[in-house]
Amino acid sequence: MTLHLDDLGVRRLGECRYDSPFSEMLSTKQTSPHYVAEGDRVLLEDTVSMLAEHSLPPGQVPSFEAAGPRRKIFFDPPRVTAGIVTCGGLCPGLNNVIRGLVQELAVHYKVKRILGFRNGLQGLTEQHRYDTVDLTPDRVRDIHNAGGTILGSSRGGQDADEMVDSLVLRGVDIMFVIGGDGGMRAATFLSKAIRARGLDIAVIGVPKTIDNDLPFTDQSFGFQSAFARATDFITAVSVEAAASPNGVGIVKLMGRHSGFIASYAALSANAADIVLIPEIPFALEGADGLLAHVEQRVRAKGFVVIVLAEGAGQDLLEEHGLPQLNGRDASGNVKLGNIGELLKERITAHLLSVGLPPTMRYIDPSYAVRSIAANAYDAVYCLRLAHAAVHAAMAGHTEAAVARWRRRFVHVPLSLMTSRRNQVDPDGDLWMSVLETTCQPAEFGSVPDRVRVRSGFC
Repeated sequence: MTLHLDDLGVRRLGECRYDSPFSEMLSTKQTSPHYVAEGDRVLLEDTVSMLAEHSLPPGQVPSFEAAGPRRKIFFDPPRVTAGIVTCGGLCPGLNNVIRGLVQELAVHYKVKRILGFRNGLQGLTEQHRYDTVDLTPDRVRDIHNAGGTILGSSRGGQDADEMVDSLVLRGVDIMFVIGGDGGMRAATFLSKAIRARGLDIAVIGVPKTIDNDLPFTDQSFGFQSAFARATDFITAVSVEAAASPNGVGIVKLMGRHSGFIASYAALSANAADIVLIPEIPFALEGADGLLAHVEQRVRAKGFVVIVLAEGAGQDLLEEHGLPQLNGRDASGNVKLGNIGELLKERITAHLLSVGLPPTMRYIDPSYAVRSIAANAYDAVYCLRLAHAAVHAAMAGHTEAAVARWRRRFVHVPLSLMTSRRNQVDPDGDLWMSVLETTCQPAEFGSVPDRVRVRSGFC
């Protein structure tokens, strides 16, 4: 996907005519290694070779608008009504973002009315638009200590025009949508419907995905908390497997299309022998297949630990007689079959056939991982994202998300947040570290010659 400077522009509602409460603080600030001035931009790419491909002057190279407070703002703060909604599956840090938004709006910008719409985008329907929570600094003071979201959440989009009606009837000037790819798509549809009516309502997305699969962000909030918690389960299963005759430990983690949680948690625990992710197809049978490698590990050290992303091996389900679910859920995600059940069955049968009756230890801790409170790192990250989101909205930016890119906070057009999926690169350094740590082959099954050369780390 080739992007140009024009593709990275963010829409603005109009001229900023009001003094920002941060204007005096910003009067002397300039770009530095730790700060990007509001007129400066953050490069999309960060290697010499990628920049050279553009053959453009520095000012025309693809770059993002820097996030942060502005000297002038579009909205008159005392007259603003802001709305907040959380969408999709749970993720550590949702309450932290809500708390950060409310504090920044109320304390620094003196916004007097902040509405929390309940249960995701359902809260913007005609039936539920008046069932809202009045959010104040007192109400959100301690919510960051709990997982989940005080506003509730749900999957599925709603009619864009009906949602705009709700915003108009509730007098909302700024809408913050905290959600994953489904939430960002809904925010995009909502923005287009608002623009079609010629309304000055800002829509700002705060991208959230526990799978870390949204593009144009260094890392999704809550991801570090999630893989840290997942690490505990890998360690526990490793202990169980090691203490059992022919132990087989399997931990199934989130990761519908991207294996980031499985990869990072496996590296953190440093106890996995095999990591299976959606980006790397694998075969069960044959001399180079997964089953043969499991057998080899059990014979060599007495047990094996497998970390499995939920989206891995979906192509094998129908082939081996297990149902692969059809259709999509309310958020538009393809429904997955249970690859964990297939692995349990096939590994057990194979080890029995070679005289190694296994002791199986299998766990799927997904809900226990995504429902926890944010750790210290994510707590800071969520707060800074919330600050950036409020600054963007008050300055009249719209149809945009706030994200961290190259360790800088930036504005990303909403359309780009759902333009592709962030995935583990089979040729990247993350997956290389996984191979080095687990000593597993680069592929299970038919391995191309170019991969076979690099597959024997241990």
